[in-house]
Amino acid sequence: MEFMRAVVLDRFGDADALAMSQRPVPEPLPTEVRVRVEAAGVNPVDWKTRAGDGMAHVMGDPPMVLGWDVSGVVDKIGPGVTRFAVGDPVFGMPWFPRRAGAYAEYVTAPSRHFAARPARLGAMEAAALPLAGLTAWQSLVDIADVQRGQRVLVHAAAGGVGHLAVQIAKSRGAYVVGTASSAKHRFLGELGLDEVVNYQGTRFEQVVEPVDVVLDTVGGDVALRSLDVLRPGGLLVCVQARTATAAIEAAPSRGVRAVPMLVEPDGHALEQLAALVEAGELRPVVERGYPLAEASAAHRQAEAGRTTGKIVLTI
Repeated sequence: MEFMRAVVLDRFGDADALAMSQRPVPEPLPTEVRVRVEAAGVNPVDWKTRAGDGMAHVMGDPPMVLGWDVSGVVDKIGPGVTRFAVGDPVFGMPWFPRRAGAYAEYVTAPSRHFAARPARLGAMEAAALPLAGLTAWQSLVDIADVQRGQRVLVHAAAGGVGHLAVQIAKSRGAYVVGTASSAKHRFLGELGLDEVVNYQGTRFEQVVEPVDVVLDTVGGDVALRSLDVLRPGGLLVCVQARTATAAIEAAPSRGVRAVPMLVEPDGHALEQLAALVEAGELRPVVERGYPLAEASAAHRQAEAGRTTGKIVLTI
C-alpha cells in the first residue's frame, strides 16, 4: 500500500487540532480521476468545520482531512472517464459538502467535479478559484441571472467570494457596489468596482441607491439591513443562510425576495469561470500561500477575517 502526506483533523477544536500524518493513497473508482494535488484553497467553511461547525454535521466525526479547493494534475483515471487524460492540469471543488480531503497529496472524485485549468493561472491561483468562484457564479448567474445595466451590491467585496463576485458581475455588464474597509478600496478599484462603501464608518443602507441584487456573505444584521436597499422585486442571495433567517422571512412582506444558497460541484460552471479567466475578465487573487505543513498557521490567518482574496496551501 502506498501512503501520502495529509493534514488530519483528529478532533474538533482550534487550529492546533490540525497535524501532518500519513494516509493511504486513494484509488479512483469508475468515472473518477485521481489528482496529484499541487495546491489547495483555504475557505471559511474549512476552519468553521474544524471547529465543529460549518459542514461538520455532514462530514461526521473526526478523524478527517479537510479542504475542497483542488488544483493539480490528473494522476490516474478510472474506467469510463473521457474528459481527461493522465497529465492534464485541472482544478475543481470535489464532493462538497461531503469529505473531499483536499489538504493532501492526492484526491479522487468524479471527473465532472473538475475542469481543465486555465493556461493563464498557476497552481496557486487556480486553487483559489473553485469554491469561492462557484459560490459567486451560482449566486449571480444561476440564481440571480444578473443582466447588463442592473445594479448589484456585493458585501465583503474584497474577500474570497466577494472579489470574484465583483468581477463576474462586471463581466455581465452590471453596475457593482461593494462594501469593504477603507484599506481595501484601492484593490477593489483595480478590479473594476464602480462604487465602494466603507462599512466601518458608514451604514451602507443610508448611502447605497436601490439595487436589483444583493450578494451577502456576512449574514445576520447585514442580511436584514440589505432588504432596505433592494428595489421592489429585487433579490437578496444569502450565502450565510443559517444566520440570515430573519431576512429571508421578512423579505416577502417587503416586496422583495431572499433566498439561501449553498454551493455545489459543477464542472460546467468551472468551465465558464475558466473562460472568463482566459478572456482576462476574472483574476483570483492569492494574498498568501503556506506549505501544507503550515495548515494551522493558514487557518489562523483565515479565521482572523482580514484576508484580501484567498489563502492557499501549496503541496
